[in-house]
Amino acid sequence: MDKNRNIFLQQDDNNLSALCRITFTKGSGPGGQKRNKTSTAVKVELPQYRISATDCTERSQLRNRSNALRKLRIQIALNFRLTPAEPPESMACSLNSPGYPLFAAKLLDVLSENSFDHHQAAAVCNCSGSALLKKLYRDPELWQFFQKQRRELGLPALHPPK
Repeated sequence: MDKNRNIFLQQDDNNLSALCRITFTKGSGPGGQKRNKTSTAVKVELPQYRISATDCTERSQLRNRSNALRKLRIQIALNFRLTPAEPPESMACSLNSPGYPLFAAKLLDVLSENSFDHHQAAAVCNCSGSALLKKLYRDPELWQFFQKQRRELGLPALHPPK
């Protein structure tokens, strides 16, 4: 996966879907007859890498597939590191941008290469330490991953930025 990570993260939904095992099921929980009769819940898997993602938040199978693929891209970004780290081209990337998973992956590569010291990583990314923490904190999953990695390295947890 290492060499192919960025390719996976940049592929459109149709191309990434072709590489995945996709299963459709009936969603669980409240939602009435529509939810109980149609298979709108989606699970996408990359079995060779043992990662998967699911979504059943929408009534549309197509939107759930798109959401699950986005979650899968985030899982790839969280779990696979590239070295040497290549910093993101720009620190301005919104959470809803199609390029966000690649941005997050590159940010985590830089952090990992710098032992999750946000000051050193920020210098590589040409931003301040507080700006880097704000980028991490806006995505709860990214923030939790960052804090977990710091704990595993024996570093203290950081307070959320203001």
